[in-house]
Amino acid sequence: MAEQREKLHVVLFPWLAFGHIGPFFELARLIAQKGHKISFISTPRNIHRLPKVPENLQPLVDLIELPLPRVDKLPENAEATMDIPHHLIPYLKLAFDGLQQPLAKFLERCKPDWIIYDFAPYWLPPISSKLGISNIFFCIFGASAIYFFLLKTTDFLEEHYETNESGVSDLFRVLETCNGAQVTATRTCVEIEGEPLKLFESIYSKPVIPIGLLPPSLQFSEDNNDENWDSILKWLDKQEEASVMYVAFGSEVTLSDEDFTEISMGIEMSGFPFFWVLKKQNTSKVELQDLVVNNSGKGLVWRRWAPQMRILAHKSVGAFLSHSGWSSVIESLQVGCPLVMLPFQAGQFVSARLMEEKRVGVKVQRSERDGKFTRESVANALRSVMLEKTYRNEAEEISKIFGDKELHQKYADEFVEYMEIHRPTIKD
Repeated sequence: MAEQREKLHVVLFPWLAFGHIGPFFELARLIAQKGHKISFISTPRNIHRLPKVPENLQPLVDLIELPLPRVDKLPENAEATMDIPHHLIPYLKLAFDGLQQPLAKFLERCKPDWIIYDFAPYWLPPISSKLGISNIFFCIFGASAIYFFLLKTTDFLEEHYETNESGVSDLFRVLETCNGAQVTATRTCVEIEGEPLKLFESIYSKPVIPIGLLPPSLQFSEDNNDENWDSILKWLDKQEEASVMYVAFGSEVTLSDEDFTEISMGIEMSGFPFFWVLKKQNTSKVELQDLVVNNSGKGLVWRRWAPQMRILAHKSVGAFLSHSGWSSVIESLQVGCPLVMLPFQAGQFVSARLMEEKRVGVKVQRSERDGKFTRESVANALRSVMLEKTYRNEAEEISKIFGDKELHQKYADEFVEYMEIHRPTIKD
């Protein structure tokens, strides 16, 4: 029986982006619930930004801080992608690579059974293997994204195949971390990505384990800022059912002035009331003008933290205009909220394509010539999803899978059992 097996020590080492840190933290919680010891490693500022570990799991979860080395052109206190504009991310990767030596010392001292790592530390597999530590590459995206990425079947991935200021390409990182692992775990399930999982397995000669969608725990996603939620709730309660467009592009998308203008004008043209979570890092160098705030009194721009899952679940919200990041897709479809998708980065385009195929949303059309979108294309996509009931019906139907916590717990349990069964031999 699994509960009679010796307990594991598992290290988790995510990339420095909260779209990655969140799923890794959720996975750490699920593994710890099985009684296994966790060492969750990141930089000091990121560790301090994590939610509090549940009290019953605190004896099992160690939060390990490794100071991020200083790198020219990287602002002070920049320890995550949300702290910097997109063009500086290669320098963050360069700083991240500077964690190689302190991480190696930690692993040598602690000798865990497994290390679960992200796409970025291409230098890690040789270190852990030499120490007798088994490696798991955890892809926080679905199987479709990594399959397309490895096969280079889409033009929007081009930047990831070129060597950047960090000294290597993103493709090199993915290939080294993927090939250096004993197994790849991916944040998906057969019910959603059965065919992409088969395709991925067909080009990868090692086990590929779907670990479920890791729907965020209430604590991680909602925090305890009731004052923010009370204010938001008052505004949402005044709106008609399924009439509001919720707008958010995550913490790592920086909108250019042109993109911001086209999106805001597209929202205005659509005529729907909106709730737009627009943090400082979401816009470029210009200060926001009241471009959308005063749109016939219909809209609300929110500049502080917002409880995304609660908002999406509110009866007045009719659709979610987002970058179609995998975490945002999961949160939206958990509660049956259809999607208007405006992807900006690699995995987001793949998620958008997959969700369009499932008819749970519409992608904002971009020009084939220059890849740009217009206010008209934004407005058209908004109207399609808000006015055609098909998308909401399909979203509500698929929520039976996305929101099935028992199903995804079963996937997580099977993943932990795999680690228990295939634990490495005794280390020196």
